[in-house]
Amino acid sequence: MGRRLWDGHDSNPSERRFVLAKPNTFSLDGTPLMHGYFSSADWVVIFAYLGGIIGLGVWFGKDQRNTRDYFLGSRNIPWWGIGVSIVAAETSALTIIGVPAIAYGSNILFIQMIVGYVIARIILAVVMVPHYLSGEIYSPYQLLEQHLGLGPRRLAGALFLFLETMAAGVRVYVACIPIRLMLGDQLCSFGGLVDPIFGAIVLFVGLSLLYTYIGGVKAVIWTDAVQFGLFLAGGLFALFFIPTLVTGGWSAAMAQAGAAGKLAWLNTNFTFSAPFNIWMGVIGGTVLVLSTHGAEQLIVQRVLACGSVRDGRKALALSAVLIFPLFLIFLLVGVMLWVFYQAHPFQIPLPESRPGIKSNDFIFPIFMMTEVPHILKGFLIVAILSAAMSSISSAITALASVSTMDFVKPLVGGRDEAFYLRWSRYSTVFWALALVFTAWLTREVQFVLNAAFSLRGLTSGALLGALILALFWRRVGPRAAMAGMIMSVLVMNVIYWPPNIPSLQGWWTRTFGAEIFWPWFTLIGTCVTLGVAWIVRSVWPERTVAAASAM
Repeated sequence: MGRRLWDGHDSNPSERRFVLAKPNTFSLDGTPLMHGYFSSADWVVIFAYLGGIIGLGVWFGKDQRNTRDYFLGSRNIPWWGIGVSIVAAETSALTIIGVPAIAYGSNILFIQMIVGYVIARIILAVVMVPHYLSGEIYSPYQLLEQHLGLGPRRLAGALFLFLETMAAGVRVYVACIPIRLMLGDQLCSFGGLVDPIFGAIVLFVGLSLLYTYIGGVKAVIWTDAVQFGLFLAGGLFALFFIPTLVTGGWSAAMAQAGAAGKLAWLNTNFTFSAPFNIWMGVIGGTVLVLSTHGAEQLIVQRVLACGSVRDGRKALALSAVLIFPLFLIFLLVGVMLWVFYQAHPFQIPLPESRPGIKSNDFIFPIFMMTEVPHILKGFLIVAILSAAMSSISSAITALASVSTMDFVKPLVGGRDEAFYLRWSRYSTVFWALALVFTAWLTREVQFVLNAAFSLRGLTSGALLGALILALFWRRVGPRAAMAGMIMSVLVMNVIYWPPNIPSLQGWWTRTFGAEIFWPWFTLIGTCVTLGVAWIVRSVWPERTVAAASAM
């Protein structure tokens, strides 16, 4: 006899409906498992994808002779491949399952953020791409050394390495929670040898490392392009498949969603707290992406692989064209899931919320496992796996590039390209291990997991502010720039932590009101960087930038 489970509906708690879960759908710790819904055909699809994507990455990444090939892809990759790769790199497995969860739980107001994401790409294409591609650089932090000195370059590089290791490690861990539930403990534990979550982490970091180690950024970009096609196709299929299961089809589903307020997309009220509003998108979202796509190696590395300024601009423009419909598709998938589950019970119980992942984040995977026909189900699971592997490989190659080209090469010097290519490959292994360690650490240390999703906002303002100083106010000097960056990180930590520490929440609410929402973090951090740099420059000026750079 299966366990009796609430079907997830809150509309009338006094008349909650229950369904019977299938036997053997729970792990030993009581967590529901989904792999029992797979057929052999689904497994064939999944293993064919994993083998194919690794083989594709290795093939595209052959003939690596130096660091230019390894980290810049020889600068001969077509702009459209790079444009698609940009979108794939910023789309993790949690985007695929988390964006529908946002719409399922509320509405599609999040689409206002994407307006800023598009505006920022246009600004970067016009203003930043010429700086990136005027010479041959390997990271945006080289621009800081050229115009401000070595100190700001190393500080920015160190902030990125810390930020990306933490954020990517947490993305790996949280993505492996639903992946473990879908694939099952037997596979993820390697037949019972290790903890299933740890096994899932090792499995997907290891698979991503295989083609990243061999092929460098060229392998990452081309596998990204394929993986983007997979999860876009998965989103489109879900968007048009779900209404076929609803009485009245698409028009009835949209009417029901509209009547319930699920299609609300515009909020013109200006606030620094939730919910999303248009000002968060146009202002906060724009500044956020100016940093993530202009000052952080994860995305900038792809633009640096373009062969010319024109190609770089076209790549960013293509990513601007793709990003809005991509997020709209998955938001509407969430709306359709809400409509569907108003009339159908969950066949698998919703797991409880846990740090970093909410209960609603499991709704799309549960739908895939229980309502989609076999083979098609396998392809939808592949969409989640492809997004997970894309974000992992992107992080590994970005971390390896910064550590090798911004730290090791300037310190060692005088070695041939064969040495640096070997070091680059070794560094991918090191950072893969670092991601595994960080991912596992987040399971053991809860506050790391709770904080990691805000880490990008805690440092992104410092990185963007430093880049603005380097390009448009070079006379400020390295001392003022570094002071601004450090103060920005300190201020953002002060803003973030008190409302998230239980003992301080009451004081924060009484003193400042609601918590500042994450879309504003980068703007605040950037303003602090620029403001403190100006103050330090005014009270403690450096005579010349050139003299300071030589320090």
